[in-house]
Amino acid sequence: MANSASGLAVNDECKVKFRELKARRSFRFIVFRIDDKDMEIKVDRLGEPNQGYGDFTDSLPADECRYAIYDLDFTTVENCQKSKIFFFSWSPDTARTRSKMLYASSKDRFRRELDGIQCEIQATDPSEMSLDIVKSRTN
Repeated sequence: MANSASGLAVNDECKVKFRELKARRSFRFIVFRIDDKDMEIKVDRLGEPNQGYGDFTDSLPADECRYAIYDLDFTTVENCQKSKIFFFSWSPDTARTRSKMLYASSKDRFRRELDGIQCEIQATDPSEMSLDIVKSRTN
């Protein structure tokens, strides 16, 4: 179904891969992109379960917008192992204005398609999504 605000559809693979990350922990992260030709959101890259946060941030292009999901494992102050699923809206300052507008207008509907997201981070610069900032959002 197309997003009424932006006219975008969500490719079924996006939802399937997200369910695999959530239920089976098949991936550490998923990066999504908007395909301008097909006017739909598609899977761009999948991170293997053994990949870390640095691999995830390195997979985001420096001058193009993306959505992403990251499954963060962490230890609480009570020494309990937990994980949280983060949704990232990556919109670097160097991206084209049209692209930034398209990603911004499609974000809320796309996020609703992915049931089970626990935290959200919007970033325009790598410093806005450092691991310390992400971990601070787990509380």
